[in-house]
Amino acid sequence: MKITKESTIEEILNHPKGKEVLTKYNVPCLGCAMASMEIKYLQIGDVAEKYGLDIEGILKELNKKD
Repeated sequence: MKITKESTIEEILNHPKGKEVLTKYNVPCLGCAMASMEIKYLQIGDVAEKYGLDIEGILKELNKKD
């Protein structure tokens, strides 16, 4: 599955490297009580824009072939 800016936090957390990459880039949703209720709808592109995160770096790492 290719991760895009439209991918939800839930989809990314189901990715083998998802939690590791989100943690590395300090995605605040992982520790937010409100986000835990919205992870099915929160898109990584929107989260990255709101918090000034490196979306290109996040996507590159998540889509990198090992």
